[in-house]
Amino acid sequence: MDKQQAKQRIKKLRETVNHHRYLYHVLDKQEISDSALDSLKKELFDLEQQFPDLITPDSPTQRVAGKPLKEFKKIKHGQRMISFNDAFSKEDMEDWRTRFIKLVPENQKNQIDYYCELKIDGLAIELIYKNGFLQTGSTRGDGNVGEDITENLKTVEAIPLKIENKKDIIVRGEVFITKKEFERINKEQKEKGLPAYANPRNIAAGSVRQLDPKVTASRKLDSFAYELLTDFGQITHEDKHKILKDLGFKTNKHNKYCKSFEEVLQFREHWIKEREKLDYEIDGTVVIINNNEIFEKLGIVGKAPRGAIAYKFPQAEATTKVLDIKVQVGRTGAMTPVAILEPVQVTGITITRATLHNEDEIKRLGLKIGDTVIVGRAGDVIPDIMKVLPELRTGKEKNFKMPEKCPSCGTKLIKTEGEVLLRCPNKNCFAQKRRNFYHFVSRTAFNIDGLGPKIIDRLLDEGLVQDPSDLFELKEGDVKNLERFAEKSAENLIKSIQQKTEITLAKFIYALGIRNIGEETAIDLAKYFGNIKKIREAELEEFDKIIDIGPVVSRSVFDWFQDKDNLNFLDKLEKQVKITNPKPASKKLEGRTFVLTGSLETMSRDEARAKIRELGGDTSESVSSKTSYVVVGLEPGSKAEKAKKIGVKILDEQEFLKIIS
Repeated sequence: MDKQQAKQRIKKLRETVNHHRYLYHVLDKQEISDSALDSLKKELFDLEQQFPDLITPDSPTQRVAGKPLKEFKKIKHGQRMISFNDAFSKEDMEDWRTRFIKLVPENQKNQIDYYCELKIDGLAIELIYKNGFLQTGSTRGDGNVGEDITENLKTVEAIPLKIENKKDIIVRGEVFITKKEFERINKEQKEKGLPAYANPRNIAAGSVRQLDPKVTASRKLDSFAYELLTDFGQITHEDKHKILKDLGFKTNKHNKYCKSFEEVLQFREHWIKEREKLDYEIDGTVVIINNNEIFEKLGIVGKAPRGAIAYKFPQAEATTKVLDIKVQVGRTGAMTPVAILEPVQVTGITITRATLHNEDEIKRLGLKIGDTVIVGRAGDVIPDIMKVLPELRTGKEKNFKMPEKCPSCGTKLIKTEGEVLLRCPNKNCFAQKRRNFYHFVSRTAFNIDGLGPKIIDRLLDEGLVQDPSDLFELKEGDVKNLERFAEKSAENLIKSIQQKTEITLAKFIYALGIRNIGEETAIDLAKYFGNIKKIREAELEEFDKIIDIGPVVSRSVFDWFQDKDNLNFLDKLEKQVKITNPKPASKKLEGRTFVLTGSLETMSRDEARAKIRELGGDTSESVSSKTSYVVVGLEPGSKAEKAKKIGVKILDEQEFLKIIS
């Protein structure tokens, strides 16, 4: 990006960030997520670091967001209330450390240590005590001028109305609301027919801005103190927390002194895993140079101190640019448009692609090639484009049009009645054959180790296999002469294939790649029919009798087993593999249905599902009133929230392990 392009991008980013920050901090409204806004701010910050002469006084990176509401009296802060720049990765943290350490005198470099705090998702406040009594309490506002919310803050029991020390004291902290209280208030909203609040932070912000303190009191807000501006002889930031606690302020017991940079990184990693156990929301950690003298000497750049940073948790959403849109041919001939993205981290993983599902979805989003978008990812779900930010367009963006012919075989695409997807009707389309192979050997099907897309492509290109049943007839001599295929690797590949000649009926059905048949439907079919022969001989009406299978799925299965080519393939395959249909080892979980969300530490989700079925239970991909438990791992998705709303019991990993032990 040259300087002129950067200048245009910076201007649009400023306008967009200011708009969303105004909604968030002043009007208590939110159109995009915190993660998406953080991502825009980070891009703006990085561009301004690259082109420092483009930084202007009105940039969002140079001030704290928000303006005082007119309904409250304004209060000027004696000392500006600052905020922190954000880091999202170890690399960001190392860059921060490199920047500040250059400015620390040589004789003090060995004195650098850190104090780490949990970053509460709440509202920053300032408290002023005169002669031992709380005189004023205010919001951050724009950093220089806040709003007088004294009467409202007096309703927060965690904030002392009186302290024993008669010194004039200035304290800063955070007002927040617990998860339990958040759920209670949203339940009340629902009963009143009002919309639910998006997150606890919005309730906290709205509560302290109530003109009637009785409303604030009904919200049961909580608070932590984290900064002391008054001089009590404190040498370190850790000292400030000890003094605050001695004065009678509530401080966070989880905050921690960290001697080394490695301990700082470990602190954040620990709380990524443990955050769900807290009764309040956190979105990262705050890292502060512990030595007050060094911290003060480093000074402030714009709105943020050099000696502190917010080390955010992996984002569930982030912003990036769509570089191109390509069409992918699926194993059933479906055409799926895929967005090619500028690399971006979402939930700690770098992504470069996002599914656009179909042409209607592109129209719904109003997406053009070159757009800036919000991309999201939950659990193991393929990244999605959540929203387009048209206000960041430059005029160079291009419209996308779906192809009329298959990009693989050139066959004219069709759209079946009732479907939104374009499909290639050519059963011999090479792209479909490849995708079917990939699916057949995948982890949730035959699970053949070491047989990835590149090797399958080689086998197909060399004509060694025509369909997946041919894999089981391969010999070492067939593959060891292939370029870059050593004798040992050929032996390992054939051994890996031969180890998978026995498979359960459910996995076998799923491996066939029948349209509309996922893992759960394959299990339903296996339970109902018991063997592949009965499925082959079943009439359409028989499939309709299965409770969780609708008419579209019934027709897909029936049609597949009526196709002559499919039956020939099946005959070949049945000669090569043994299909079993084991009964559950016990009935311990019979009648109970589990939904899994997030990553488990002790096992994969596939292993967890297998264990549930082994004990007679069922699994599902969606949460409903029929769900018995939702098992929540690290970085859970929206399923956990839905479970809370409809009253389904939530289990953490340890509780789940007790049930299946």
